[in-house]
Amino acid sequence: MLPFESDYLRLSYRPDLHLLLMRWTRPATSAEHRAGYRAALVLGKQQQASHWLVDLRSRGLADLTDLDWVLQEFAAEARATFAIPDRRIAYFTTPYYADILRPRLLQHPHFQSSGLQIEVFTEEMPAYHWLQTGQ
Repeated sequence: MLPFESDYLRLSYRPDLHLLLMRWTRPATSAEHRAGYRAALVLGKQQQASHWLVDLRSRGLADLTDLDWVLQEFAAEARATFAIPDRRIAYFTTPYYADILRPRLLQHPHFQSSGLQIEVFTEEMPAYHWLQTGQ
């Protein structure tokens, strides 16, 4: 059984890798987007898991307002929850969405100051590797 499951998100923890997994199953509303991240933060705190794989393949990208929320409000909550500076999010998505998301992140005014290390991947194994090693 998964710690959190809805029709839009499956949330689980992999103790063998010490990773939190967010697998979006469909496009989400703004309210669902925020509820999903908050539920992940609760599970992450319970497990002390500050490295997350966020699977966007079935969801697509959040709108710019929700990206702004992640990089400001959610990032502040994550910094308060995980006192360590090593907070990583690997976005796993399709090549099409990766080509859109990478520049959105890099050009966002709060990307560098978010306190989150974020990378975008189109393959799952390199994402796991980066989450484990930072490389």
